[in-house]
Amino acid sequence: FEMSEIFRALGKDGDRIGALFVTVDPERDTPAVLKTYTQFFDPRILGLTGSPELIRRTADNYKVRFEKVQEAGAPADRYAMDHTAGMYLLGPDGRFLAKFAYAMPVQELTRRIGDYLKTVP
Repeated sequence: FEMSEIFRALGKDGDRIGALFVTVDPERDTPAVLKTYTQFFDPRILGLTGSPELIRRTADNYKVRFEKVQEAGAPADRYAMDHTAGMYLLGPDGRFLAKFAYAMPVQELTRRIGDYLKTVP
């Protein structure tokens, strides 16, 4: 939701950025499921999935913690994913620039991303 609000607030500058949503639950989040989910918020948000090993490696690289949580006796397909939340700003070359904490106000996120866009031709 925050990303869709950032796109809206940035106006035309929103077209200069890309947004990726990386699942931590590749077991359930197929490409079709991710597309439906991300398109609900904004068509510019691309949902990414991969093998459990690739997701784990990616999460480890960004210091994202996640685990499957299942109540005792629940069916195998009834579980939740507990995970770190937040946004990362990467440069055009994929280099890490900043991490934005979960629940940072959209106005602050927009300002900081907008400030970065002013530095990039």
